Amino acid sequence: MSEFAQVSRREAGAEETAAANRSWWDAEAGDYYAEHGTFLGDADFVWGPEGWREEELGLLGDLTGRRVLEIGGGAGQCSRWVAAAGGQVVATDLSSGMVKQGLDLNRRADAPGPPVPFAQCDAVQLPFAEGCFDTVFTAYGAVPFVADSARLLREVARVLRPGGRFVFSTTHPFRWAFPDDPGQGGLTVTQSYFDRTPYVEADSDGEATYVEHHRTLGDRVREVVAAGLVLVDVVEPEWPSRNQQAWGGWSPLRGGLFPGTAIFVCTRA
Repeated sequence: MSEFAQVSRREAGAEETAAANRSWWDAEAGDYYAEHGTFLGDADFVWGPEGWREEELGLLGDLTGRRVLEIGGGAGQCSRWVAAAGGQVVATDLSSGMVKQGLDLNRRADAPGPPVPFAQCDAVQLPFAEGCFDTVFTAYGAVPFVADSARLLREVARVLRPGGRFVFSTTHPFRWAFPDDPGQGGLTVTQSYFDRTPYVEADSDGEATYVEHHRTLGDRVREVVAAGLVLVDVVEPEWPSRNQQAWGGWSPLRGGLFPGTAIFVCTRA
């Protein structure tokens, strides 16, 4: 968050949210990679700040020969891991800055893993045919950054074949009630878990520059079901002792007391 940002809780619609988050990630792509690239790896699959990897959790199942889509993929680190595991993967992101970061990784002389094809698009309007993917996933991408996450899930269901799998990780809804503080200040509830008013950062003119939306655990389940998906599992990963890094409001202190990430495992009916 910029020290000059105006922070508030107010309504933010789909267009304002998309414009703000597209420009924010465009501007932050390079710095984000520089700050978190070592933790994420260039061809690794990390589900969240706790540091659990797909090779440990195995939530996507066997990827050999599978047609796979990543939404909100950033620089495509997870997609590179999927490609190395035998998946035929496409990475997408709303931000041209993030897509450029991913394409730059593809072109590096020491490129990590197989090159990954990218498409810049909004996750609520995917440029793909109905039922063309076996697996769709996103690790902290897209879901909290759109105003209408129910529409996002319907769009995922549209491009997913019957019996296909969708797995997404996002900030655990429980954390919304706490300040975004990795220390003692982040252990006290300061707002209602049930308040779904978006978090908005704005510039000096009041124009939104970053927007994040909240849904309760029940909201997420209802959106999954309404999209025609079957909820198979909800994973609340515990903080592993091997990880002593804080990432924003995520930290070993808080992670030892309550969940920071929720991972939803779904299939299309």
